[in-house]
Amino acid sequence: MFKANKHRIENHIESLARFTSTPGHGTTRLSYSKEDAAARHYIKQEMNNLGLVVREDAVGNIYGRMEGALKNAPAVIIGSHFDSVPNGGSFDGPAGIVTGLEVVALFRDYGFEPQYPLEVIAMIEEEGSRFGGGVLGSRMIAGQITLVDLNEMKDNTGLSAAEAMEKMGFNAAEIGSAQRTGKDVKAFLELHIEQGPLLEAAAQDVGIVEMIVGMTEIRITVTGKSGHAGTTPMEGRADALAGAVSILKELPGMVLDEPDRPVLTVGKLNVLPNGANVIPNQVTFTVDIRSAHSDTIQRILQKIEQLVADVKIPGISFSTEELLYAEPVEMSADIQTLLIENCEKMGLRYRKMVSGAGHDAMIFADFTETGLIFVPSKDGISHTPEEWTDYAQLQKGIEVAFETIVQLTEAKEKSSNTETY
Repeated sequence: MFKANKHRIENHIESLARFTSTPGHGTTRLSYSKEDAAARHYIKQEMNNLGLVVREDAVGNIYGRMEGALKNAPAVIIGSHFDSVPNGGSFDGPAGIVTGLEVVALFRDYGFEPQYPLEVIAMIEEEGSRFGGGVLGSRMIAGQITLVDLNEMKDNTGLSAAEAMEKMGFNAAEIGSAQRTGKDVKAFLELHIEQGPLLEAAAQDVGIVEMIVGMTEIRITVTGKSGHAGTTPMEGRADALAGAVSILKELPGMVLDEPDRPVLTVGKLNVLPNGANVIPNQVTFTVDIRSAHSDTIQRILQKIEQLVADVKIPGISFSTEELLYAEPVEMSADIQTLLIENCEKMGLRYRKMVSGAGHDAMIFADFTETGLIFVPSKDGISHTPEEWTDYAQLQKGIEVAFETIVQLTEAKEKSSNTETY
């Protein structure tokens, strides 16, 4: 059996964790930031060290390519994202990129030559922490985002995604050149930490994802009028925060009567002008809805739209904007079969799973055969500095990924090899 190098894996994870704007308080690495630039340099350097042909597309996704014996053949891609949530962990995203790097290293160590090209990818803005919505890197690869969209997406400072790209030396106007299709991508495989408790609780090594739930993210804006906190009478106020509360307090109840157990989260709220002695004139907040059934998501959205329309407060207006909508998506049955066979061959404990979290894999599944592997998360914790996956568990997941990539690329083993990476 082919063994991944745990020391290499650990070194990559810990090296990427250093690129954070909040040292000592988790990983904060927003897309197109100086921390992004530092991580980007490291990833490209490691790809170069493995002998890959390295490139960045027009919007900043990073590729490292190993050519295959077949000319003009579609590539097999493996990887994940390298941005983070604020004060997140070291494994969410990087585990998948490190998987790609280690798979290539194992190809070199054991002398495998792919028939189909193999590409390692590191994607931007999966989390949506800077510009909202999420899975932006993969959505641009899938051709789902336009230059108009990039100009409309703004961070908390008002800088657009297009402007942030250009400040990093990329060219948003060339977004079309970043698109990939089923003609040039044979398959995509992503390894990710589970971000939940099931694998650890059952003492299982690998999760094989059958489906990723559908999800939508909307932004609700409440506009009122600022005033002095001490001199404006209560009956004359247009308090945007009070208006927002009239919506917020009703939201949890909108999912409780749904039979398929959807979830709803208000995860981001901004109050302006955010002064202790000033009546708020604008509040924006996001609503994240997830379900395995698209009709459930649509029904909840309709309830929210009706609620917003029904709230009438003098001097206050409400608006809603869709930031992301993704249908529930099934992973490739053929790749699931390969993953199961490899787990059984290696004697690993596995389970089939539905992912309640969104991943770049759900976007790739729109145009190519796609697989998603989970490895256990300690205590089911993620999106926090305490996020942890045991390196021995990550190693097992990477070994499953390696065996599967060998099959997807139809790699052939050379008779002898002396290179070590």
